[in-house]
Amino acid sequence: MFRRCVLLAVLLLVPVTSLPEIEKVGWTCEKGICLAWWPKLEPAKGWHHERGASIANGVNVQVPDGFTFSNAETVIYAKASYKPRIPKITSLDMFIKDDQDEFNKNDLGIAITKVPSMKTNDGKSMMTYTFFPKNKGNWEQVSYGEEGDFYLIFTISSRSHEGFINSLPIYEQYITRYKE
Repeated sequence: MFRRCVLLAVLLLVPVTSLPEIEKVGWTCEKGICLAWWPKLEPAKGWHHERGASIANGVNVQVPDGFTFSNAETVIYAKASYKPRIPKITSLDMFIKDDQDEFNKNDLGIAITKVPSMKTNDGKSMMTYTFFPKNKGNWEQVSYGEEGDFYLIFTISSRSHEGFINSLPIYEQYITRYKE
């Protein structure tokens, strides 16, 4: 009961400006209470939200029906980074550069390429990049945007180029149906 009261108090302290399509999620963890924010997504036909993987990774995980996050060839996930928690980042361009620098630090065998931006249902532009392996690795596309107090990241990640290509229309659907 005490943990529920603390969780409720913490969630009430989070500013509610620009939150209509951002889910605030809290759960008990080793640190006490862990919080995550992610874009609220309606699962695409043939896909479903995987709660356990979402909580474990702090992102809204979507996987094809009949699969889990760990055994699906392709997954789609979305995250909302709360701007006050990253005060050194003051623009979307800085956020993207920081994310890509972190990715390059961990995987030098990746080619990052800017591709045409995508638009959400309410007309907001999402800057989009592919992250393709030079040798082995996952095929990914990442779209970045802003919504109020949050930076948004939508990602498709596939273990194969074929899986990436086949699931790209579903990824595009998640972005084009999303709105603040």
